[in-house]
Amino acid sequence: MKSLPVIFACVAIAAGAAAHGAATHRWSTLAPAQTAMDRLHAHAVTLGDYQSEEVPNDLPLKEKSTGTCRRYTSAGQNQGFMVSVISGAAGSVATHTPDVCYVASGYKMMRPPLRETIDVPGVGSVSYYVSEFVKTTATRTERQRVRWSWTADGTWAAPDNPRFAYLRTTNLAKVYIVTQVSEADALAVAEDGPAVKQFTAACFAQYHGLFDRPPQ
Repeated sequence: MKSLPVIFACVAIAAGAAAHGAATHRWSTLAPAQTAMDRLHAHAVTLGDYQSEEVPNDLPLKEKSTGTCRRYTSAGQNQGFMVSVISGAAGSVATHTPDVCYVASGYKMMRPPLRETIDVPGVGSVSYYVSEFVKTTATRTERQRVRWSWTADGTWAAPDNPRFAYLRTTNLAKVYIVTQVSEADALAVAEDGPAVKQFTAACFAQYHGLFDRPPQ
């Protein structure tokens, strides 16, 4: 009978460790990635004559995060995009946004992030942030317009406080849809043209569909 207190103590310690692991997502982050997240990273958006190629991801990643990047070009639209998908623990993915990582990489943010919405056929209204960044070197000036949004279940959104909004989420994904901005466009009103809006809507529509499939 003297061993009963020891047994109870061991059970209490194990229960406490399990509760702490659940609260901090320690165990879930060690599990295999969600099937939908795998499909999200593997998916190449299809639209008209756009051609895609996977390129190395140069965005900084936090621990246990995954990043993939694809370049899209259309000769007919004379338009190009760089689309990056990042997924991982919600706390990391929700906080590392372009206004932080771009500035840390030497870019200057030209406009504060603004929330925009777009009507996506078959999905509804999708919200995302957009801002512009510029980086000047000895040989050139590079301007980029970046749009970003988050999802945990296929519903893409740009909440006021992403970290709080996804506090109870285990796995979270974020997408960056980036276009180059000419000097002439930089002086104009920051509004996307029809070709950019069409491609952006196609991204959200196809990414949304990836979460509707049953596990494979």
